Amino acid sequence: MSISVGYKREKKQLSKTKDGDKREVKQMIIVKTYRGHIRNWEELCERLGIDLTLSREEREHEILIKAYQTWGCEMADHMHGMFAFALWDEEEQKLFCLRDQFGTKPFYYYETEDGELLYGTMIRDIIDQPGFKKELNEEMLQLYLSLTYVAGENTFFRGLKKLLPGRYLIWQDGKLEIHRYWKPEFHPDESKTLEDWADEIHNTLKEIMPEVKTADEKVESFLSGGVDSSYVLAMSDAEQADSCGYEEERFDESVLAEKTAQLLGRKFSRSIITPEQFFDIVPYVMYNMEQPLGDASAIVFTLGCNATAEHAKICYSGEGSDEFFGGYNMYRNAERYGENLKNFYVGNTNIMKEDEKQKILKKYDPDVLPIELARGIYEETEGLDPLTKMSDVDIQIWLEGDIYLNVDKMSTAAGLEIRMPLTDRRIFDIASRMPSRFKVNEEQNKVAFRTAAAKVLPEEIAFRKKLVFIVPIRIWMADERYNQDVQRLFHSDIAEKFFDVDAINAIFDEYVGGNSDNWRKVWTIYTFLVWYEEYFVKR
Repeated sequence: MSISVGYKREKKQLSKTKDGDKREVKQMIIVKTYRGHIRNWEELCERLGIDLTLSREEREHEILIKAYQTWGCEMADHMHGMFAFALWDEEEQKLFCLRDQFGTKPFYYYETEDGELLYGTMIRDIIDQPGFKKELNEEMLQLYLSLTYVAGENTFFRGLKKLLPGRYLIWQDGKLEIHRYWKPEFHPDESKTLEDWADEIHNTLKEIMPEVKTADEKVESFLSGGVDSSYVLAMSDAEQADSCGYEEERFDESVLAEKTAQLLGRKFSRSIITPEQFFDIVPYVMYNMEQPLGDASAIVFTLGCNATAEHAKICYSGEGSDEFFGGYNMYRNAERYGENLKNFYVGNTNIMKEDEKQKILKKYDPDVLPIELARGIYEETEGLDPLTKMSDVDIQIWLEGDIYLNVDKMSTAAGLEIRMPLTDRRIFDIASRMPSRFKVNEEQNKVAFRTAAAKVLPEEIAFRKKLVFIVPIRIWMADERYNQDVQRLFHSDIAEKFFDVDAINAIFDEYVGGNSDNWRKVWTIYTFLVWYEEYFVKR
């Protein structure tokens, strides 16, 4: 087993000897690895008898140990926040690993041929250990070309798995067990009005915000032109908002963000992203992401994190509410899809159909289908309305595989800690009880959430139409000044391993020739090739 020295606590217990006398036994619990932020730490310290004056690292380790000793496998039921960790129980000779309910922090594991378990919150920490065989799981490429991210428990490294959200892992006596301790459940409450729901959202966020930081922590806040980040900023004590923009005015949302910051009386920092910066940093992003990610906004987010990290250590971000409260425009069409959803909807992205993948891949398996990742979720939501089904798929697949991965990996690489107040079980609890008509209607998405935000934001911001995180890449990548590396990899030996090179270059040529809809396909192929080069050629 991969065991290193960590934070430990000895728990004294009484047990009986053969003669009936009581003797003292020491139970040692060691924190092997931990990443996260426990929001309700003050409450937990009081309940568990932990010194409130300890440093953050000491108290959070103490919370993990004492929560495990007190509640065992049910410990996460008492914790709010973002976390993934591994504890070693010396007395039981047992490893206990847990990932939070939504998967905001990653956790990976790998069983070696010698029967050892390698584990950690970073893939690189695992693949560098003795016993790990670095082999490509090529099956994932077929899924990736549709989804643009790595969904489900498998990864691009053969045998390396993700501990999925809401699960814990037990490793004892060479045996591995995975248990699910939490899953999204939806129970619509028809008794409340729109205003009732808005009040509950607002009051709950008001309760959560003081927990997200301590009084001595200085925090900034990412700000786009949308309602989520604006609402978080308005409810926070962040003195400065940070945004990214472009020289091309039609793509630049930072103008709206600056106006919002001014209205809220906050300082504003804008980072202008050039196409040179965008393409130069792609290898850095794919390396630090550890898995390929075809979401072009991840590159922008990385540059934003790097810029903010120059003057801040902690930053708020507004992820989570779109999936909880019906934020995507496609959700307004949910009723039209009806029962057909379970045959095609696998989340926000599905950019390449099966016949397209069959044409370009050298290895194609007709049994490897993206929809299979969502089958179990549709079984869990049987009988619920189409919007709820779509939302649940995105919460369990898209959020974990794309959004949270991006936030965690790129902020970590920059040395910046991101905190997401809207990603909280208490916020989700409201969404899980809210009927879909308070989430979307024919004119608007996130209806109740926007109504809540309007309590502290001008209506022009609270009810601003959903903005897509636009990146001018569909224009930039067609420009010979910036696409040289795309062309290089599309004609490379690496491409030859996996693709019909003529077929993928035909897609690229069609894109450059004016079919801008092809940009996502080109970008997804390109990001995989960059990632493969970083992990299987350069290293």
